Amino acid sequence: MKIHEYQAKELLKKRGVTTLHSHVCFTLSEAERAIEALGLPCVIKAQVHAGGRGKVGGVKLAKTKAEALAASEQILSMIIKTPQTTQEGQRVSCILVEEGTIIKHELYIGLLIDRDAQKICLIASREGGVEIEEVAHNNPESIKRLSIEKSQGLMPFQIRALGTALGLSPVIKKQFSKLLLGLYKTFVECDAAMIEINPLVITGDDRLVALDAKMTIDENALYRQQYINEMRDPTQEDEKEIEAQRHGLAYVALDGNIGCMVNGAGLAMATMDVIKHVGGAPANFLDVGGSATTERVEQALKIIAQDKNVKAIFVNVFGGIAKCDVIAHGVVNAARALNLKLPLIVRLQGTNVELGQDILNKSGLRIHAAADMLAGAKQAVKLAGV
Repeated sequence: MKIHEYQAKELLKKRGVTTLHSHVCFTLSEAERAIEALGLPCVIKAQVHAGGRGKVGGVKLAKTKAEALAASEQILSMIIKTPQTTQEGQRVSCILVEEGTIIKHELYIGLLIDRDAQKICLIASREGGVEIEEVAHNNPESIKRLSIEKSQGLMPFQIRALGTALGLSPVIKKQFSKLLLGLYKTFVECDAAMIEINPLVITGDDRLVALDAKMTIDENALYRQQYINEMRDPTQEDEKEIEAQRHGLAYVALDGNIGCMVNGAGLAMATMDVIKHVGGAPANFLDVGGSATTERVEQALKIIAQDKNVKAIFVNVFGGIAKCDVIAHGVVNAARALNLKLPLIVRLQGTNVELGQDILNKSGLRIHAAADMLAGAKQAVKLAGV
């Protein structure tokens, strides 16, 4: 789960990470009060769950009140489109009005999970800022990495070595140690999957400040992070994904046009791979679960049908705990309730497969039966008009 910059900074500040004074604003009148409270110059920042906002006008420096108000009004009405958003972009939920500062140097710091090493990985660079992707591509040796043993935590010798590698002065090194320890504490205590501070700046008066912050929380840990879970901004998420969560479905929207409904994450991944293999593009990952009920199947099909990009739906089920007849009932009920016009391809295999196929055959609906997964994928691609 992603959270906004202002929310990430709130969590970081509680654990000793220095940030600038700022106010989150949802309206222009709130922005005006924030500008008066913080003084000038100030920076107006769009709050969206995507990077690259600065390159498309989502971050503006204002030196006068008129400039600040104009920037606030403009950004509050923006739809941000960057390489990290969908083609539709993301509407700005709110803005962060932040005090200005003199920047002497920009650094980069990030923490994430290294799944191969099964450790927390700290990534740092002396060259931070909006061009960090280009820095990583053109000057990879400038990116410093270190692994953190969860049983030991971030060690003082690691911090000292990293500070030296980044060429920090003695004054900044002392602050760097406090900041990294606060960053690591936030990562662990908040069950983060990723924290990125870009840029981490050295100010004109030699303070080390987190000028920006991005944070992603492990959704599997939200049951013990209720405070953070309440930070969720549904306006920044796909409505279909939110609806799927309400019904206990694992759903991720993709850019293709073949809707997929599958039971089991492994089978769902294999189904998407086969669709790609035969020249199609899956519109989603959707796992109804091994113990799917008729009601859950109905909800899953409804969610897929809401996607305007979907031109065909491929239901690929292996009946184990979730029996084929239960899946078939759900598919038929949902197709009738929706008055579904989309081509519907169904492949059933496993427990009660004969009962399931009989339910589909007697439904009176235009359901295309598939003998196996490959045949079903080919049929879906053909009927989607790919």
